[in-house]
Parts: sequence; structure tokens; C-alpha cells
Amino acid sequence: MLDRRARWPMAMGVSDNANDRPLLALLIRLLGIAGFALMAALIKLASESGVHILEIVFWRQFVSLPLLVGFALVTGGLAQFATKRPKAHAVRAIYGIAGMILNFGAVILLPLAEATTIGFTAPIFAVILSALLLKESVGIWRWSAVLAGFAGIVIIAQPGGGAIPLEGALVALGAAFMIALISIQIRDLGRTDKPIVIVFWFSLATVVMMLPALLFVHEPLSQRQWLLLLGVGLTGTWGQVLITVALRFGKVSSVIVMDYSSLIWATLYGWLIFAVLPTTSLWFGAPLVVAAGVTIAWRENVLRKQRFVEQAS
Repeated sequence: MLDRRARWPMAMGVSDNANDRPLLALLIRLLGIAGFALMAALIKLASESGVHILEIVFWRQFVSLPLLVGFALVTGGLAQFATKRPKAHAVRAIYGIAGMILNFGAVILLPLAEATTIGFTAPIFAVILSALLLKESVGIWRWSAVLAGFAGIVIIAQPGGGAIPLEGALVALGAAFMIALISIQIRDLGRTDKPIVIVFWFSLATVVMMLPALLFVHEPLSQRQWLLLLGVGLTGTWGQVLITVALRFGKVSSVIVMDYSSLIWATLYGWLIFAVLPTTSLWFGAPLVVAAGVTIAWRENVLRKQRFVEQAS
């Protein structure tokens, strides 16, 4: 892996990349988020039908493997899965499994719109991590965005008296923190490995690591449950491949703005499938969270352009 100074700035959008194609990255990220939004609805349905969360995680990744292998065989053979960075992929797998469990847990514990909105705090955590771990100077714009974002979360969760469970909100915050770490690492891996390589090794590592847990939680499944798990795997693969490709062409701080489109899908699915509309507190808190994320992305872009001009002069 790269050392800290080389790895983090590149991930946070500090360094320029010859492969950057921002508009393409935004479009790909948008399509990937649509896949993940549908996956979230299917996860909630699977959990409500009685499927254990660990089993959902296992089959989510297991379904990806034959799809990825089949694609590789058609496009150039299994040799394209080769990597010179197995340790980086192993760390990414550990982060990814933890993040996946937290993300799925948030979807199961919370209404879709609330789980989605709290997940928008990922760029807020990215700012905090850059300040704590990199000692990066964070100005008034981004610190104000961080405070506004967390104020929005307090409004949504209403600790001690809200309409949503506090434990669900905490799980969702943990998931957002992991998304920030995972996005940074995928950006780093994308410098040397193709998206299909990153997705394949994560899927394989997850299946291997989760198999022992599956032996303890598995119960006979109905046809409907199998179909739901298949849907989770297919939509998850769709989303994962596309957001990984997006990070190859655009910086985390730029493409992450497309994630806010998932709130539209989450609200729609929550209404059509689960007959649940967002709480009143969400309508007041969500604008703060979204505004915080957009402000951070805008400020990162401004700072990146300033650094580019300074380096060129």
C-alpha cells in the first residue's frame, strides 16, 4: 500500500489524476446508486421475511462471484483478476465486511429514507478523518458543514424521544464512517487495479470469511426468500461495480454528491413497498445533512483547483 502521505491526499481529492473524467464519473455513480437503492429495499424485505443479516451478507457477495467470473471469461480470461496488492485487498475486505453489516443493519432497523439520509454523513466523516489523521488544515467552510450535518442528524434522530430507534441511528452513523474509509481505499486501489479486480477480490474474501458464520445462522429458505437474496446479489453487484468504476474516473469528494439521489429512491420504495413515509423530523434534518455534504464537495473542489494553480505557477 502507499504510505499515508501518498494514499490519503489522493483519495481526498488533493492530487490530480490523469484518468479523471468528472462528468462520466458522476453519471456512473448515479447509476450505481440507483442499484444500491433497490438493493436496500430488497434487503429490508428479506430481513422481514426472516432471513438473518449475516446470511444476507453472504449471499449478497456469493451471487456476485459467478457473474464476475463469467464476465472475465468473456472479456479476457481469469488472468485479469491478478493483483500485486493482496494486502491492500485484504484490508479493503475487512473494512468492506464491517461496512456492509452496518449498512444492512441500518436498512433493517430504520425506515429506508432515514437510513439513507444518515448515510449521507460519509463526507462529513471524511473531513474529520483528514483533520485527525493527516493533520490537514480544515477551514471554516468545512467545519461549519460538519456541524450543520451533525445538527441535521440530531434533528432526525431526536435522541431520547424521536420517532426512529436511537440504536438504528447509531448503526447508520457507523456505516457512514465505514463508507468514508472504504471510498478512500477504493480510490487508492483504483490507481493500480481495475474495478473488476477490486470487486472480485472483495466478493471472494467476503464469501470465505462469512462462510463459518453462515453455518450457524442458516435455516431452510422459501422460494420467495431465495428470490429476494438473488435480487440483493444482482443489484448489489450492479451498484458495486459502477461506484467502483466511478472512483476510477473521479475523486471521492466530487462523485459522492450523486449519492443524494438515493433519497428519492428510498422515499419512493418506502412508500410503495412498505407504506412508510419519511418522518416530519427528516424533512427538517435532511436539508442540513445534504447541504453539509454538498458544501464539503464544493469546498474540496475549490481547494483542489487552488492547489493546481499554485503548483503550475
